[in-house]
Amino acid sequence: GLTHEMHRKEVEQVYLRCAAGAVEWMYPTGALIVNLRPNTFSPARHLTVCIKPFRDSSGANIYLEKTGELRLLVPDGGGRPGRVQCFGLEQGGLFVEATPQQDIGRRTTGFQYELIRRHRASDLHELSAPCRPCSDTEVLLAVCTSDFAVRGSIQEVTHEPERQDSAIHLRVSRLYRQKSRVFEPAPEGDGHWQGRVRTLLECGVRPGHGDFLFTGHMHFGEARLGCAPRFKDFQRMYRDAQERGLNPCEVGTD
Repeated sequence: GLTHEMHRKEVEQVYLRCAAGAVEWMYPTGALIVNLRPNTFSPARHLTVCIKPFRDSSGANIYLEKTGELRLLVPDGGGRPGRVQCFGLEQGGLFVEATPQQDIGRRTTGFQYELIRRHRASDLHELSAPCRPCSDTEVLLAVCTSDFAVRGSIQEVTHEPERQDSAIHLRVSRLYRQKSRVFEPAPEGDGHWQGRVRTLLECGVRPGHGDFLFTGHMHFGEARLGCAPRFKDFQRMYRDAQERGLNPCEVGTD
C-alpha cells in the first residue's frame, strides 16, 4: 500500500493461478480485486473457494463481489479469528477494500485460500455443515475419498473458545489412509497410532466410549473432522452397500 498515494482510491487487479495460497497486503490503501483463475480443467461452476483470514488481519474489509453487488465476508478487525468462509466460484470474486485510518501505523490484511472441486461432497461437509450427522452415502464416500480415514476412540477433547474450535485427541487402532502425517505411532509401541483432528466448538464434541470411524480432509494445514459414525454403524452401512453392490471401494471392516 505504500506505493499508492493515500488520498487516491486506486483499485488494483490481482490474478491468482494456484489452487491454494495466500494473499498478504501491507499498509492497505484503495482496494484490490482478487481474481481466482486456477490452472484447472474444472469449470468455475464446479469449484468452491474457501478463505481463512490471518489471525491478526486488519486494515481492510473483505467482500464477495459480483456485478457491483458486495456481500461482507470478513469485517476489518472483526469476525471470529481463523473462521473459514466458503462460496462457489461462480458467485463472484473477492473485493478487498482498505478502511480509512487516522495514523500510518503498520497494518496487514491477509488470508489463505483454497479451491475445492465441488464433487468432493465429504470435503465440503466438514466446512459447510460440520456438526450435521452424515448420511450412509456420505459415510461410504468419505471412507474412500477422505485425506484420512481411521478406526479409533476419543481420548480427550480440548476446547479453544478463542478459536471457536475443539481439538479431538484420538487413539487409533486401524489406519485406513492418511495423506499427511496426522497420526503417528503411539510411543508405547503397541501397534496403535495417535493424532489430533479439529472441528467447530459449536459441535459440542465430548469424550465417549467405543470405537468410531473418523474421516476428514486437510484444510489450511489442519486435519478437519468430517464424517465420524460409530464403527458398528459403519459396519452395518458397509455390509448393506456390499450386498447391493453399491460400496464405492473395498475396505476392511473387521
